[in-house]
Amino acid sequence: MSKKKKLLKFSQNKTFPNFFEPVFIFSNPQDFYLKSKWNSEYFKNENEIILELGCGKGEYTVELSKKCPDKNFIGVDIKGARMWKGATDALDNNLINTAFVRTFIEFVDYCFAKDEVSEIWITFPDPQLGPTKRIRKRLTSSAFLSRYQKILKHNGIINLKTDDDTLYHYTKAVISLNNLTIIADTDDLYESDYFTDVLAIKTFYEKIWNEEGKTIKYLSFRLPYNVILKEPELDEKKQN
Repeated sequence: MSKKKKLLKFSQNKTFPNFFEPVFIFSNPQDFYLKSKWNSEYFKNENEIILELGCGKGEYTVELSKKCPDKNFIGVDIKGARMWKGATDALDNNLINTAFVRTFIEFVDYCFAKDEVSEIWITFPDPQLGPTKRIRKRLTSSAFLSRYQKILKHNGIINLKTDDDTLYHYTKAVISLNNLTIIADTDDLYESDYFTDVLAIKTFYEKIWNEEGKTIKYLSFRLPYNVILKEPELDEKKQN
């Protein structure tokens, strides 16, 4: 994408009523003004709020909004030019139960309050392969799950879709070590009993992996707020 097109999308994002860009200072982040007020001030209802973290182009956020009009959906990512697509599609389809927040996921607990979110979707995130220091950047690491505990309702649901074997098995290790309750677990989603119309939604990247013949893994589990999460000890060589 050319720089000119990116700048155009960035400027258009600022005019969208469903697009928000909190400004945070890493050394001293302050709460976003809609924290604890998403239902009352934006959605104007008391329906459940569900996040898609690392939403990219926002395909999952938009399609979930269409399929579940009785719930509210918010896509979160830092890539504003990609999110433009989801925000535009939501507006074109008059999806009043949809919003997008451009920020680093490290700031998610400054955007949402305790018990404000019921469920989280993580669809085809960067598996962060390589040196051990990258593992903590995985969106299913104990560090990130601890952030989610600050915004999720007790025993809220985490959903992971991935094509990556390492991320899939790593997430299972995190779940096992912390005795989290598994709702669904399959290393071949399309051939499993879990394959529903919701899980049939395909992101841009999922379509690519399908064309390459990769199997899709899916994990769904509950995250209680009162568990101090531990990180599994992993063989770094196996993570590369």
